[in-house]
Formats: sequence, C-alpha cells, structure tokens
Amino acid sequence: MPISAKEHWQLSKPPITGRNGLVASQHYLASDAGAKILQMGGNAMDAAIATGLVLGIVEPWMSGIGGGGYMTVYQAKQDRVQVVEFGMQAPLASSPADYPLADQGTNASDSFNWPAVTNDTNIHGPLAVAIPGYLKGMGLASQAFGSLPFSKLIEPACQQAELGLPLDWYSCSKINQLARGLRQYKTTTETYLSDGLPPVAHAEGLLNYLPLGSLATTYRQIQAEGPESFYTGTLSQKIVQDLNNAGSKISQEDLNQYQAAITAPLFLKYREHDFYVSGELTAGPSIIHALTRLNSLMPQPADTPDENSYLAFAESLYSSYQNRLLNLGAGQGHSGNTSHICCTDQEGNMVSLTQTIMSGFGSRIMLPDSGVLLNNGMMWFDPRPGGPNSVVPGRKPLCNMCPVIGRRSNGDWFALGACGGRKIFPAVFQLASFIMDFNMDAGQAAHQPRIDVSGTEIHARGDGQEAPLPQLNAGAQWRHWRDRLVLPAPRRPLGS
Repeated sequence: MPISAKEHWQLSKPPITGRNGLVASQHYLASDAGAKILQMGGNAMDAAIATGLVLGIVEPWMSGIGGGGYMTVYQAKQDRVQVVEFGMQAPLASSPADYPLADQGTNASDSFNWPAVTNDTNIHGPLAVAIPGYLKGMGLASQAFGSLPFSKLIEPACQQAELGLPLDWYSCSKINQLARGLRQYKTTTETYLSDGLPPVAHAEGLLNYLPLGSLATTYRQIQAEGPESFYTGTLSQKIVQDLNNAGSKISQEDLNQYQAAITAPLFLKYREHDFYVSGELTAGPSIIHALTRLNSLMPQPADTPDENSYLAFAESLYSSYQNRLLNLGAGQGHSGNTSHICCTDQEGNMVSLTQTIMSGFGSRIMLPDSGVLLNNGMMWFDPRPGGPNSVVPGRKPLCNMCPVIGRRSNGDWFALGACGGRKIFPAVFQLASFIMDFNMDAGQAAHQPRIDVSGTEIHARGDGQEAPLPQLNAGAQWRHWRDRLVLPAPRRPLGS
C-alpha cells in the first residue's frame, strides 16, 4: 500500500515595537538604512526616502529610480494627512497606434487582462517605458516633509550601488526566474547574465555582489546635483539620449515638464474610525467603495472574523472590482513587482509609501550610460482607444497601489500598504478591517487569514490548496456556495 504524508506549515513573525520610530520594508538592508537615518535625527519622511532608494538597489526587479509611486503622509504636529503623487506618465509623443492589437481574442501575456498587443510592445522594450516620476516625488516629499538634506538621504543608496546587488539565494532566484526576458536586451544581459547564465549564490552562504555598471556614478551625480538632475541638466540629457537610442519616444520635453504633486487624500469616516488613502488614480476609490459596502453588509462585526465576515469581505471586494473594471478602466490581472514601506518617528509622523517599476525588471531596458533600469508603465494603459484608461499623450494611468493611513476610534494611528499588483487592494482592505472592526494590532492583522478577490473569480485557500469559487453576479447567490467557502490558512505576513 502506498504511503502518503502531508505537511502543513504556518509561518509567523513576532511584531517589532519601538519608542523612537520604526521602519518596515521588504529588505533588511533597506530597513537598516532607514533606521540609521532616524538615529541621525531624521524624521519618518527622511527614513522612507532613504529606505526606498536602497530598495531600488537591492531589489531592482521591484522598484527603483526608473519607476514611480504614491505615498500617504501624516504630520503629527499639524494633525494632517496628505498624498504625494509621482506616478508614471505617457510620453507626449505616445499614441495608441504604437500598440496595435494582436489576434482578436487573445489577452496580454503579462499583468493586465487587456487585449494582447503585437509583440507585447506595451510590456517590454522601449515603447513600454513611461516617464519615471520617482525622483520628482522623492525630491518634492523631501522638500515638503523632510528634515535632512537629500544628499544625506541618498548616501546609503550610493554606497550600496558602489557595492552592487547582494547575491543571496533570493536575488539569484529572481534573476533566474526572469532571465528569458532579460536576455532580449543588451545592457541587462551584460549586467545580470554576464557569462550567459544567471548568477549563483555563494555555496557557503558568503555574500557576493553583482556590479551594477554605471548606476553608482549616476547616484553620486544625483547626490551632488539633487533629484531634479534626472529631469534637467546633463544627467537628463544622457538619459534621453540612451532612451532615444533604444527606440523610446520619451523626449527632453517629457522630463522637463513632468511634475509630482501634493494632494488631499481620499477620506472615509468608517464607523468611528478615520481612514485616509491615496487618490483617484490608485486603488483608493475602490477601497473606499469596498469599506462603505462592508459597513452595510456587516453592521455588527463579530468578536473575531467568522464565516459571515469573510462572505461580507468577498461580496464587498467583488462589488468594488465590478465598479473598478466598468467605470475606472483598471485591468483584472496585474501580478506586479512593487515595494511598500511604512515609517514612523518619535514625533508620531507616519509615511506609507508604495513604489514600483511594474513587471519584474520593468521594461527590461537598462540604460547603458546611466545604469538606470526603466519601468514598463505603458502596460497600465488599455491599448484600445477611447476608454477611460486608454493611451493618451501626457496621461497618467490607473494603478493598484494603495498606501493607507488611519486613526482608530481610540486615537491610535496606523499605516498600511502592500506589494503584489492586483492583490494589493484586497489585502489592504482586509488588514484595515481587521484593525478597525476586530481591534487587532498590526501583528495580529498580518497573521489573520485572508481571501483573494482581485478579479472576476473568488479564491479561498485552505489545506494548502487554492481554488476559484463560482463567479457571482448577484448577492442572492452568495448563500448558494457559503458552505463551500473554506477559510484560508494563515499565510506569510506582509513585508509591509
């Protein structure tokens, strides 16, 4: 008789507490850089900027100065929440004609469920690159909310760029996973696949570093000249020349005219709690919609999340996605490579920062003279003309980022965010509910099981298996499958 065995692992991490501030990110080197900025007397914004800049070096497949993002900021003394917008933008010379549709009935091979574009030119290569907003955003945020000079904030990233990419098992695995796409482009091949093969971590666990070409020189120039140098001056000219040589439509005018912005957040009085989230081009409207729906479906939350709670989560999320897909033009299937950072300081200031270059290694285009790895932000646009999220010159596309700051009814503030493309919004929505509806702390909320409702199907995880539940078109149908809903097993907590 065959012998079978079954294992079920539950991973957990103890919450970290501190009196003088905290930095949470996806990589320990980035978090360490932010923590040292706090120790130097910097505030939460200073720490967030330093952390984000280092993340672009140690996890280049996730984010970097060639991308963009959004952040939500709480100023304790002013008791005020604001949003910094630095999303990517379509070049002024872009056109829907640049992205002809492939055979009818096929979907894009990466991320969104748009119709496929011939040769996936909106996913990788020079025409996939949107105008990066990252350094504009960091410069604006530093000026408006920071306390230390930008030159000090970028110093840890300069040092890391000079060392190179740490080659641990995970970074080697990511390069190996994405090697097929990297091989299509000369500079990325020379950098990440220098001998034709992905790098291998040291057999005895020693940390080696992968050189990053001219990126360290670029970071030192930004340190000397400021983040504006990416958009004007000799550095911007070098970037535009590299882009044009590669076949991109981004011009000097594109970089010159790009602007980040400080705006008011979207606000919801949720029960007795205050909830603030990023604005109209993010998943902010969708999470506001979902929480409003949840309030009506779950007027009296149980002591702990139960079957009815998860049913209410699922219907709220599903309803919000239907509205998002119909009215906002966002796609259904973004797998995404995004980073999230949460920082607080001893004064009580908080920053919730989400940054991305989109797909793994973005467009796969690394500029030879500057070493900058560029986003594939044009993938966020619907290639079909005439829609609410179609390609329009100078337009910024919808995205799935969702940096949140909230205040519970007892006066406690919290910051939330996540990485993971289309799964960001469902994750943040449920984490917010766990904190506000069930009085959980951050550690309890991160370890509480969640469901994924990030498209047209509802997925529940249990016993190590994930399977779609029936697509629902009306609330009356929910009871038909409630008995089939398996509550998800605890999963690895978010890095954010």
